[in-house]
Amino acid sequence: MEAFELNAEKRTTTGSAEGRRLRRQGRVPAIVYGGNDEPAMVSLEYNELDHHLDNEAFYSHVIKLKIDGGKGQDVVLRDVQRHPARPFIEHADFMRVVADEALRMSVPLHFAGEEECPGVKTEEGIIQRIITEVEIECLPRDLPEYIEVDVSELHINESIHLSQLVLPQGVAIVELLNAEEDAEEITVVSVTLPRAAVEEDEEETAEGEVAAEDEASAEDDDTSGEEEE
Repeated sequence: MEAFELNAEKRTTTGSAEGRRLRRQGRVPAIVYGGNDEPAMVSLEYNELDHHLDNEAFYSHVIKLKIDGGKGQDVVLRDVQRHPARPFIEHADFMRVVADEALRMSVPLHFAGEEECPGVKTEEGIIQRIITEVEIECLPRDLPEYIEVDVSELHINESIHLSQLVLPQGVAIVELLNAEEDAEEITVVSVTLPRAAVEEDEEETAEGEVAAEDEASAEDDDTSGEEEE
């Protein structure tokens, strides 16, 4: 796993005016909460944070946050607020993690084996990714950057469900822990025929049904004519 570090500075002033002042200086207001300490108001260097946010792993990774050059504390990114009209970072929330306390995080799914998938390679199907991330529960030391989903053996009209995901040791899926109704049968990924092929098949089926109905109607007319004679 990659190691992420962020440098922060304490701030004592809050409010929208203070936020605008920090942003003009190229900094992002943020808050750090959780653990055994009081919430801390900090600011981060904009370009440093923006660079890390380009990395998918940053969102599901324990980060070493150093405040005013201190020793550093382990945190995870909980939220990023952006400008509603521009891709500009306005605020960030970080949560402290405690080594022996489980945490819940959303981690991405990485799909492997798509080129070998028989449903795609030889059966002219396409892969449909229904879910691209899952919420998990684990200790900080067991937090994975992602969960791999192997689709290399899927055939047409086959799926992988939530309960079939292979999880790292010490990791559990929150929806399954909560025993939510039908959670085990939630589809993560499937291989299906392209829409055009499905529509063509439906049209052929419909045409076949119409032809069958016409044939049956013609037979009924013949039968009715014979009875009248």
